[in-house]
Amino acid sequence: MSRRIKELSLITIGLVAGIMVSLHFSAVAEKEVALPLPVEELRAFADVFGRIKSNYVEPVSDKKLITEAINGMLSGLDPHSAYLDAEGFKELQVGTQGEFGGLGIEVGMEDGLVKVISPIEDTPAFKAGIQSGDLIIKLDDTMVKGLTLNDAVKRMRGKPGSSILLTVVRKNAPQPLQIRIVRAIIKVQSVKSKLAEPGYAFVRITQFQEHTGENLAAALTNLRKQNKEPLQGLILDLRNDPGGLLTAAVGVSAAFLPKDALVVYTEGRTDDAKMRLLASPEYYARGGKDDYLQDLSGEFTRVPMVVLVNGGSASASEIVAGALQDHKRAVILGTQTFGKGSVQTILPLGNNTAIKLTTARYYTPGGRSIQAKGIVPDIVVEDPATAGFDSSLRLREADLAKHLENGQAETGGNETGKPSGKTLPNEQNGNTAKPEIAEFGAKNDYQLNQALNLLKGMSILRRN
Repeated sequence: MSRRIKELSLITIGLVAGIMVSLHFSAVAEKEVALPLPVEELRAFADVFGRIKSNYVEPVSDKKLITEAINGMLSGLDPHSAYLDAEGFKELQVGTQGEFGGLGIEVGMEDGLVKVISPIEDTPAFKAGIQSGDLIIKLDDTMVKGLTLNDAVKRMRGKPGSSILLTVVRKNAPQPLQIRIVRAIIKVQSVKSKLAEPGYAFVRITQFQEHTGENLAAALTNLRKQNKEPLQGLILDLRNDPGGLLTAAVGVSAAFLPKDALVVYTEGRTDDAKMRLLASPEYYARGGKDDYLQDLSGEFTRVPMVVLVNGGSASASEIVAGALQDHKRAVILGTQTFGKGSVQTILPLGNNTAIKLTTARYYTPGGRSIQAKGIVPDIVVEDPATAGFDSSLRLREADLAKHLENGQAETGGNETGKPSGKTLPNEQNGNTAKPEIAEFGAKNDYQLNQALNLLKGMSILRRN
């Protein structure tokens, strides 16, 4: 060991060694030629650590300082990398199974404040009127500024039946809004389905969970039984779906694509971060054995489809929409999606903690990076609830501070990031008063009705 490294204090050496091991440093380095430790930076770290221990107004434990250092490393990378303490790690595991306690919102961090990516349907936050793009500035009497995202999420979670007062800044609202929400056990119904009209199926996925694929297969089978004749069309609604499990996204895509079709691939620095996921049980069924799609009618790989998306469609939703679009399996209708096209890997550490680390980018089968761009619909149809408002006010991945770049050079066609799809007329455009928000799937759901009209037109063309 060199003389300069020996000069570092033992506590700093222990800390750095622990961090390097925990983050699987050797794997991240991709077996590159070992680089010398950044001795000057480590010396500065040790100096800051020592100054805090000796000079801070109150005594601070080593554990707190080290934990906050890890938090700072991860939160400084991008909006989605984070440190998960034992409680956060447990909540993440429970949340993917479709039942957890809290308010029911997907959030990110922006300039030290909490931004709502999407409220989850049928949850307390959704029913209280929380909207995508809301900026949460205060939780009860605690200012959000200065809290980590994990700290803010912890404060929003709590005992079912207890309440929390959110102070929210909303674009176009003259002053901050105060919204009181009663916490509840969040039981998200991942798949909802019905016959929108005879011959036309409507399936809505609210979140991609552990059993979403099985639930979708059951819903499609039931819809087929309800309709005596072959289906004339199917609408898959992914609006305001914040995403979820990658395997669920592959399973949903596989229900509508030919076997072994490419659904999505990822590119990262390590070998583990480079994947090609196909419409095959190996990639969506547990252990590759429980193929919940094996008895599904082949009709669903051929029936004309429209996929509904909007700015709240993120991550797994964008994977499904991108796969069906690139394979020309469905027409994508709605507004440009959120653009969350990065892969977060959960790397367990000791003491039941973990880090959520961005390790790769998602690419559609045609090679498009989803990150910070999203999916541009084939046909742009504004929701009357937001039509007439400046599209720059909508929150997207590209609006988040420190967001990961797209990773691809601009290649024309959509250089500004604005939707380049065809636009259907909307009688609500130009209105200054905000119309009442329609329930997704209701009779007054404007985008759904446009999708039905499109499918009916396609049906007429097929007959002729």
